[in-house]
Amino acid sequence: MRIIVLSDSHGDESALRRALLAQPKAEVAIHLGDGEAEFARARAAFPEKMFLQVRGNCDWGSQLAAAGTFEAEGVKIFYTHGHAYGVKSGLYNAVCAAREQGAQVLLYGHTHQALTDYDDGLHILNPGSLSGWRPSYGTLDITPQGIVPNVIRLP
Repeated sequence: MRIIVLSDSHGDESALRRALLAQPKAEVAIHLGDGEAEFARARAAFPEKMFLQVRGNCDWGSQLAAAGTFEAEGVKIFYTHGHAYGVKSGLYNAVCAAREQGAQVLLYGHTHQALTDYDDGLHILNPGSLSGWRPSYGTLDITPQGIVPNVIRLP
């Protein structure tokens, strides 16, 4: 299964659409915040995909949760924007929250810095930002051979 992971689109509907079009095999799209309005509009354009999202610090007045969990192919995923866990100062709190949920994958945004990492059984992915200079997004492949996070730069 392929999951496309998006974050920090900050109103850049064009970049969001290009990323979604670039991953036609992705069954699930997860937006990690700071783009609630454009992600909600993208749902109508891609009805074949499951859409999940959380609020970011710039999603003013949002009623979305700050974090969520999702299970795909037996793999538990914890996803959050990250501001509520202080990710700009380090990943400790977010990693602890993911572990408390029993997750094998932590997805977070907020920093605009793309990252893939692995920490003692926990895959970590920050897809970077869809807006601004050097936009990027992430993919998460869950296969019988394992979990593969990847960061992709938008052209």
